[in-house]
Amino acid sequence: MSTTSPAPGLPSPDRSPRLREALLAADFTADGLLDLLGAPAYAALARSETVPALRATRGDGVLDTLVQLFLLQRSVASGRARAALPLDECLADGWVVQDGEDVRATVDVRPYGGPEGQDWFIVSDLGCAVGGAGGASGQGEGVVLGVGGASTTLAGITIRTSVSSALDLGTGSGIQALHATQHAIRVTATDLNPRALHFARLTLALSAAPEADLREGSLYEPVHKDTFDLIVSNPPFVISPGARLTYRDGGMGGDDLCRSLVQQAGDRLNDGGYAQFLANWQHVEGEEWQERLRSWVPRGCDAWIVQREVQDVTQYAELWLRDSGDHRGDPAQYAARYEAWLDEFEARKTKAVGFGWITLRKSGSERPSIVAEEWPHPVEQPLGAGVQAHFERQDYLRTHDDAALLAGHFTLAPEVVQEQVGLPGAEDPEHVVLRQNRGMRRATKVDTVGAGFAGVCDGTLSAGRILDAIAQLLDEDPVVLRDRTPQALRLLVEEGFLEPVRP
Repeated sequence: MSTTSPAPGLPSPDRSPRLREALLAADFTADGLLDLLGAPAYAALARSETVPALRATRGDGVLDTLVQLFLLQRSVASGRARAALPLDECLADGWVVQDGEDVRATVDVRPYGGPEGQDWFIVSDLGCAVGGAGGASGQGEGVVLGVGGASTTLAGITIRTSVSSALDLGTGSGIQALHATQHAIRVTATDLNPRALHFARLTLALSAAPEADLREGSLYEPVHKDTFDLIVSNPPFVISPGARLTYRDGGMGGDDLCRSLVQQAGDRLNDGGYAQFLANWQHVEGEEWQERLRSWVPRGCDAWIVQREVQDVTQYAELWLRDSGDHRGDPAQYAARYEAWLDEFEARKTKAVGFGWITLRKSGSERPSIVAEEWPHPVEQPLGAGVQAHFERQDYLRTHDDAALLAGHFTLAPEVVQEQVGLPGAEDPEHVVLRQNRGMRRATKVDTVGAGFAGVCDGTLSAGRILDAIAQLLDEDPVVLRDRTPQALRLLVEEGFLEPVRP
């Protein structure tokens, strides 16, 4: 089913298998581009810098032609286009148009590698697939972006277990829906912008992915009372003084759009289901950002909120003014728009803006786990399995009191290493650090007891038995050690350094 309006002037997906066949035959894939361009030019292209790629595609091969046509937006001779594409069909279906003696593309088509090596293609507006993060650059309010850092981040943190139903809310060019078709029986994708839904349809068709149920409308309105096992959204989260650009400005005041998405997600999730969002949130004078976001979490849901970055209001305004190309226009108009952003923040007592991830799980627990933390450090993607493991650990800790914890058996997570830090030649280290080499890449200091526990924690002995042995070695009272250690053990379990051995 599709409840979308037609999108005039955009290509038809009806004969996309023929186009896909030609693109693959020319090695117009993520790996093929890397081989053709070389790593520096390929990386520059991801930064929206096209000069190195232009230099690397001066040849007349079919792959050079396709890169110039679909990624660099250069007109190419009709003869070259015919050698690379089923040209008559592409002209008839609107993928390209005649430009005198030449041919030019009507949309961006970017090769995109799937998680299991699939050759996918993301279709977006001209100039918006190269890098993606380059933004609208002064284009119309309904512009549809391609792949960017935010969309790949969300794809990487999404939990990929098999589910019956998934919702991509605010699908844009369809990247999240494309991923979801690989592990969800039924995928629904919504967007307020009908052009975006048409682009999502093109992306799915050209990637040879299953169709999605595409619905037009705002927030959860298009799905009525439907519920889902997985909800993902990279919404128009920018906190701005007005809704100038549909892809980024939600049209609500402050961070109300992100708050609404999160608060209403609980009613749209099936039991045990997950909702995963990228979001911006305000840092308001006199209010802790963690408490602000905890108030968003719906009843019956656990939450893991990770703040990845914070910008002061001037940095934030400048970022999005550059994104829309305002810095290249009339200086007086730029200054006026800058003032409008600062006026908006001042009126809302906003001193900074945070960016990060919000994951909900509908646990139904009367004692929900809500973790809000700041983590600006590098992480290893994909992180979806790590996100799921976080909630599984919360379940374990919620159902095990201190006595049960001491009776439990644990192993050190396989990616954890131990580092000793101290002066060269010193007999004993100043402190010991446990460090994760994968996932969140956390590090934590541990005392002698913690280091000793981690060193022998192989699942054989219970935590209490290990502590008794450590107490004997350190000549400590075992009862006192058992009393003071569970809190530290809980933290090591919560952060993934220790893994419970489940019966």
